[in-house]
Amino acid sequence: QVQLVESGGGSVQAGGSLTLSCAASGYTYSNYCMGWFRQAPGKEREEVATISTLGIRTYYVDSVKGRFTISRDNAKNTVYLQMNSLKPEDTAMYYCAAGRPRFPVGCAPQGPGAYNYWGQGTQVTVSS
Repeated sequence: QVQLVESGGGSVQAGGSLTLSCAASGYTYSNYCMGWFRQAPGKEREEVATISTLGIRTYYVDSVKGRFTISRDNAKNTVYLQMNSLKPEDTAMYYCAAGRPRFPVGCAPQGPGAYNYWGQGTQVTVSS
């Protein structure tokens, strides 16, 4: 049974930092792209960051470039999202997701439909 379990969310003031973790089980983790998405109330789910199977390539939405860092540890079946300089507009439910690499784009961002497995989410709230 596939499981993705996020942790590390919470409430912080603007300018603060959080690190999200997502522990995966039930599938061959190292064969899958991993992504972090977020969804704020009334908004569409947004692809925040993605990472290739071996962690060589990473992709970020423009609004988080330079502030967020995605990484993965294939020995621990875990993906991380380090979030620095947090802003109130980063407030959302954050989800991790796993999807197979897609020809010819590999793990480049392709939206939620490209992902097979999803976690339940962890809430991030940033106050001004």
